[in-house]
Amino acid sequence: MADLGPQGPLLAFILFCRIGGCLMLMPGFSSTRVPVQVRLFLAIAITLMLTPLLAEPLRKAVPDVTPDRMVLLIATETLIGSLIGVLGRMFFLALQFMATAAANFVGMSGVAGPGIEEPEQTPTFGVLITLTATLLFFLTDQHWEVLKALVASYRVIPISEPMSAEFSVVKLTEAASSAFLLALQVTSPFLVYTLIANLLVGIGNRLVPQVPVYWVSGPLVMLGGLLVLYFTIGETLRLFTTGFMAWLLKG
Repeated sequence: MADLGPQGPLLAFILFCRIGGCLMLMPGFSSTRVPVQVRLFLAIAITLMLTPLLAEPLRKAVPDVTPDRMVLLIATETLIGSLIGVLGRMFFLALQFMATAAANFVGMSGVAGPGIEEPEQTPTFGVLITLTATLLFFLTDQHWEVLKALVASYRVIPISEPMSAEFSVVKLTEAASSAFLLALQVTSPFLVYTLIANLLVGIGNRLVPQVPVYWVSGPLVMLGGLLVLYFTIGETLRLFTTGFMAWLLKG
């Protein structure tokens, strides 16, 4: 901090804006289950850790810092950090969305619990998949890759340069496309199973119209969904973790 001169604390605060914006939306850290104080102190600790490494770009921003320029830097850095955080969060929101859809397909949407990333109630089926994916996010050190991307962002988008709207839209579009494609691959066994099960139920209803096939097939469809979950959850979560890591490394 002393190497940055008398404006060191103020420039470190600019660094905090990008880091804090990222942690505000970063998967896992942005969860409502993590207290705000924990996220705040974690952002401060990471800022103090990275300030010596990023002293040079901060020093280059010193000569032309004015009150108006400082306000612009604070807003821009917060937006850049938020963009980095939301790019990663898209994958987990897409996974939660598709897991909720899969729960509806197999008849498990009746039992709801608190969500992982959002405070709204979510089917426990989706909570299980999202919580496990979030746990693997930390166990496989993917949060370090996000922090590496945060540091590398100072080379791609220096402090002294404004954020390009075109660059942001392109990154958001690519991340959304990759996230929903990966989430669709993860939940595809349930989609295929539901299609086959509903086809058989429809055929049975045509063959035996006197029997209330819907009430008879409901528990069987749910049991089949649990069996599909039992046999595929390991591979599907491995697929999601590998795909998300590949996206992180690709940048």
